[in-house]
Amino acid sequence: MLEAGDAAPAIEAQNQDGETVAPSFSDPTVVYFYPRDGTPGCQLEARQFQEELADFRDLGATVYGVSTDDVDSHREFADEEGLDFDLLADPDGEVAAAFGLDTEGGYVNRITFVLADGEVRAVVDADDVNPDGHAAAVRERVADS
Repeated sequence: MLEAGDAAPAIEAQNQDGETVAPSFSDPTVVYFYPRDGTPGCQLEARQFQEELADFRDLGATVYGVSTDDVDSHREFADEEGLDFDLLADPDGEVAAAFGLDTEGGYVNRITFVLADGEVRAVVDADDVNPDGHAAAVRERVADS
């Protein structure tokens, strides 16, 4: 798994609209991995990232959610939750692998990376992630980095 100080990986994936997204990670960026669209913890986490989105944008940060669900699942999830940020589809686990994460069980554990200037600035490990309040805690990490 990537750690603070590691170079940001080169990734490319489709968002919920089927558009290819290839973040440069030069500006502050949050990449949060979550297990499944539509599950209670993932809904809560996504809603709170949406609630904090204006604050992230005020900090110049972009937010991406990533799971192994496909584009259609992401589209439905984003529509249901009213999400205004990109959900990246990673059904083959390529984005997760670029961050050094395991998708052996068909999903990725909840973990968040804060990146900027082409490097990982902070990692919030699955052991430390509670969906409730996670977005606010990550926003503080972005503000501090």
